[in-house]
Amino acid sequence: MKKKRLKPGDTAFSIANYIFFGLFTIVCFYPFYYLIINSISANDLSAAGKIILFPQNIHFGNYEKVLKLSGLVQAVIISAARTVIGTLCTVLTSAFLGFMFTQERLWKRKLWYRFVMVTMYFNAGMIPMYITMKNLHLTNTFWVYILPVVVQPFNIILVKTYVESIPRSLQEAAEMDGAGLLTVFGKIILPTSKPILATVAIFAAVGQWNSFQDTLLYVTDQKLYSLQYLLYTYINQANSIAAMAKSSGTANLANVATTLTATSVRMTVAVVVVLPILFVYPFFQKYFVKGIMIGSVKG
Repeated sequence: MKKKRLKPGDTAFSIANYIFFGLFTIVCFYPFYYLIINSISANDLSAAGKIILFPQNIHFGNYEKVLKLSGLVQAVIISAARTVIGTLCTVLTSAFLGFMFTQERLWKRKLWYRFVMVTMYFNAGMIPMYITMKNLHLTNTFWVYILPVVVQPFNIILVKTYVESIPRSLQEAAEMDGAGLLTVFGKIILPTSKPILATVAIFAAVGQWNSFQDTLLYVTDQKLYSLQYLLYTYINQANSIAAMAKSSGTANLANVATTLTATSVRMTVAVVVVLPILFVYPFFQKYFVKGIMIGSVKG
């Protein structure tokens, strides 16, 4: 079989595509690279903005100090637990509600669907939300991280759209064999919806892992501090130390500022927060692309 020869115009277009997407990849990758090289370079050079392309005077003292933070282990456990449990609850809830909203037998199906969707556009606000959490006795409890975000309208829309693309005959055949609603959901819908469930899982996991505002608003018990909130407070402390060292000018504080500057701490904390998600994402990528594109092409 002869290979089709490309026309000069096609070759030029392919080369332009490679160049464009290569540059685009570099633009996307550089911010992460910039964080890493600044977190391991000399702190005074990093604070002065002199670390642009390559690290200088490499050291890992910043990571040693971050890992020695008081309460860090407990915060990691809380963040990991809320990410795993919260993601699981969100995925199962989104899957079940998305499936139910495709069932014509559901009483007032359109009413309930619109009732859930309207929450995408309107919310009560911060103070009423806090009062609600307080009245439900969720403040200063682990479940304040999980329950308020279990129902996500956008995720439900994604699942509903995907379930509608599954041949209806599968459910009908199962029901003819005596399968009930939960059996259909567990043995047909869930196994055939892996791409969209992986997509929802990524959204939920990233949201849970990066969240710190709920800790700021609803939690005062240090045993329930999340990793992001703990590192957020550490950044504020580092800013204070750097400002105090700069204003005082004493040798001791100047050494502290050289070892622990606001810039170096900010870079190190960003790397610590981002890396876990970067390691997890590749395992879901093949599902993510297929899931997020569902419904974009009809027929």
